Amino acid sequence: MRVEKASSTNNLGVGTLNEGSLHAALKEYYARPGDAFEVPLEGFVIDIVRAENQPDELLIEIQTGSFGAMGNKLDRLLSERRILLVHPIATETILYKPGAKPRRSPKRGSVYSLFDELVSIPTMLDHPNLEIEVVLVRVGKHQVADPRARRGRGGFRTVDRSLEAVLETHRFQTIKDLLRLVPPGLPNPFTTADLAATGCVSRDEAQRLAYCFKACGLFKPIDRTRAGYRYRLSASPHS
Repeated sequence: MRVEKASSTNNLGVGTLNEGSLHAALKEYYARPGDAFEVPLEGFVIDIVRAENQPDELLIEIQTGSFGAMGNKLDRLLSERRILLVHPIATETILYKPGAKPRRSPKRGSVYSLFDELVSIPTMLDHPNLEIEVVLVRVGKHQVADPRARRGRGGFRTVDRSLEAVLETHRFQTIKDLLRLVPPGLPNPFTTADLAATGCVSRDEAQRLAYCFKACGLFKPIDRTRAGYRYRLSASPHS
C-alpha cells in the first residue's frame, strides 16, 4: 500500500498542520467518519477521539517518538478514559538524500522494538483502560546535508519521515496479550540469555522485555545467578 505525503486536511477533516509527515499520515490512516481530531482535553490535545458503542469515548494517540513524553498524559487520563496508543516501528527504511538514488537502510526494527519504549511506562501496562497497537511500517527518511551533523551520520540530518506502507499491525488489548511476544521453547525457569538464545530477540531486547514483564507481573523472579535473574511466567499477572 503506497501512502502519499499527508496534506493539511483530508476528506475526513483530519488536521495535519505542524506535524511530521509520518504522524500525519498515520492519523489519516486510522481516521474514521465521525472521529474528532486535535481535541483539547484536560490540558492535553488528543489526536483522535472516537465515539463507540460503549459508555466512554476511545482516545487514540499516535506516538511516533518516546513513550516517556506520554507519561503525564497517560497518568492523567487513564483513570477515566480508554486510550489506544498507536506506535509505528520501521521494519524497512528508504533513505532519500539530495542528488543520490534512494537506498535501503540496513537498520530494521521488529515488534520487539516496542520494548525500547515500554521501559518508560512499565507499570502502566496492566491498566485496563490502555491498549497498544504496534504498526510495522516502511518509512522514507528524508535527509539533507549538514556539516554539523553528528559523526556517524555521514554529514546528513533527517528532516522528515514519511509513511510509504503499512505492513502489519499487532494489537495488545490486555496485559495477557503481551505474552504472545514471549518466544516459545523456553526452559523453566529461564534467564534473559535464554530469551535471546531463541533467536527471536537480541540480548538487549530480552533484557528490556524482562524488565517490563517483571514490572507488570508477567515474569516472576525466583533467584539470581551469575547469568542474572531467573524467571518463571506468573500464573496471576497484575490485571
